[in-house]
Amino acid sequence: MTKTLLKALAAASTILAGSAPVMAQDADVPTQLVDLFNKLFGVHPGFRANHAKGIVVEGSFTATADAAALSKAAIFTGAKIPVTVRFSDSTGVPNIPDGDPNANPHGISIKFHLPDGNDTDMVTNSLHFFPVATGEDFVAMLTAVSQSPKDAPHPTPLEKFISTHPSVPLALASTHTPDSFADEEYYGVNAFVFVNKDGAKQAVRYQFVPEKTVHLDPAAAAAKAPDFLVDELPDRLKGGPVTFHFKAQLAAPEDQTKDGSKPWPDDRKIVDLGVLTIDKAVPDSLEAQKKLLFLPTSLTDGIEESDDPLIDTRGAAYAVSFSRRSAP
Repeated sequence: MTKTLLKALAAASTILAGSAPVMAQDADVPTQLVDLFNKLFGVHPGFRANHAKGIVVEGSFTATADAAALSKAAIFTGAKIPVTVRFSDSTGVPNIPDGDPNANPHGISIKFHLPDGNDTDMVTNSLHFFPVATGEDFVAMLTAVSQSPKDAPHPTPLEKFISTHPSVPLALASTHTPDSFADEEYYGVNAFVFVNKDGAKQAVRYQFVPEKTVHLDPAAAAAKAPDFLVDELPDRLKGGPVTFHFKAQLAAPEDQTKDGSKPWPDDRKIVDLGVLTIDKAVPDSLEAQKKLLFLPTSLTDGIEESDDPLIDTRGAAYAVSFSRRSAP
């Protein structure tokens, strides 16, 4: 699957680059990232540069007492917090088939609507960890993809990049096509820091875990209808709500927090923070998602950024993409 995905990404650079703008080589890293996604997947007005295809739903989140002990954030008081949620496919292609390997990793973004009228966001996806450590490395990886069409001589720029960044194929291999957006696990690849009412700090990585996880093999995924994930979720919600357990993996004192390409050991404690309940499909999802912006940097008191530089890079890149897709 990993080889298939990398080859498909490389092929996309040949097929779609003609419709994309020329990159500004002196632009900042977030702008370069958006330019590269546009180069790889084309420019589709009104749509995100990455994770262009998706569906918006609504629901609520109710925290556990364990969450309140870890963080003083308003989402962890135990009150029912309204949420707006967007599930998505990867790539900047708005009509990518849901079963295409390039649609992995799938994403879930949550906007928590706080009692004081403000919002706080979480942006996660089905990668268990990120392919690279920094925005600069992400630019280099996407550049290598764009320079490695299927007829490129070997070793291609992408093959050379992977030889020095073994986390890339390992991260991509951690993703699969689910039978439903509701039956997938989603991970926060960057570390954040919880602060409780006493000022104690704890580094965490997020997990959104479904009631069951169901993955399809590549052949079964390819045989599905192009929009099977987007179509299935509203139908499922007609029969009742979908729930996820929002969990936090806790870092040990010796665990680093600045490199999202290096997962923490599996034996680190995981705390159940509460239940995310999705009970309503938004009627005009296409229009709703165009107006939504989810930022990993949109935080509330009790949740802080770690020293991971990708958090700010991601936030700035999403803002660049939003400004372009919002333009007349």
